Amino acid sequence: MYGDPELWADLLDRLADITAAFLKVQIEAGASAVQLFDSWAGALAPADYRRSVLPASAKVFEAVAGYGVPRIHFGVGTGELLGLMGEAGADVVGVDWRVPLDEAARRVGPGKALQGNLDPTVLFASTAAVETKTREVLDTAAGLEGHVFNLGHGVMPSTDPDALTRLVEYVHTRTAR
Repeated sequence: MYGDPELWADLLDRLADITAAFLKVQIEAGASAVQLFDSWAGALAPADYRRSVLPASAKVFEAVAGYGVPRIHFGVGTGELLGLMGEAGADVVGVDWRVPLDEAARRVGPGKALQGNLDPTVLFASTAAVETKTREVLDTAAGLEGHVFNLGHGVMPSTDPDALTRLVEYVHTRTAR
């Protein structure tokens, strides 16, 4: 990225084309939402993200915009990038567990829903502790423009599947209309 910016830009442009094609296939096969998950974006300073990554992310989101499905943008450790990630063209910006949802909403700005942001390690705690932390996320999300409950990153490999089942049931019970 720094040593050969032209090669980097060419690589990211090619990856954007491949990713867009993959997401189109997923949507055409029935996906009702798509997510661009950038595991390494959080390693970048905002200026580097804006210059070197945001154009490729924007290209992906633009390529699938006409399908009418929600487009989600997520990265880990991206607290300082949330506003820029919102500019990339997603409808929903994913938030890991390091930034409170109300602060994330301020950083992203109006017009976007948020996704997240329960710390996945909470699932190793007691059911009561999981419910307490989940309630905190849901209570904070109550005033947002839109929110999709999710972990603030993936499921840890040794997570008890029953803990996930209990979490989903609890969220559904708390958010039933």
